[in-house]
Amino acid sequence: MPRVRRTINQMNVVPYIDVMLVLLVIFMVTAPLVAPGEIELPNVGSATITPKQPFEITVQKDGQLQLRNRAKPNEPAQRLNMENLIPRLIAQQQENPDQAVVIAADKSVRYESVVAVLDALQRNQIKKVGLLVVPGAK
Repeated sequence: MPRVRRTINQMNVVPYIDVMLVLLVIFMVTAPLVAPGEIELPNVGSATITPKQPFEITVQKDGQLQLRNRAKPNEPAQRLNMENLIPRLIAQQQENPDQAVVIAADKSVRYESVVAVLDALQRNQIKKVGLLVVPGAK
């Protein structure tokens, strides 16, 4: 009686597992031997240039605004209202477009007053506006 061969309908995965384990061992052995790449950052010539001192707008408790040019420390701060502040800053930024503007406000000043100044500066395309804070203040 001849022997009937039956087909196997299952795939033998043992050789694939063996190959995967061999590859895993190879990668585990060679990974520590590969030196990590070192990155050499380019030098920038403008890094030695110190930034210009900003214009400082101070919002006081009573709502008064003061403008001081920190680039000229001998000049006193000028008391201004919002209508006079914007044209003065526009003229100053046309002379010195790289000079920033910072807003300093007393702790007790309402948030709305500072936002009003920020909004007025933004509407008049005043560039480089920031807030001045004291680090570590409680």
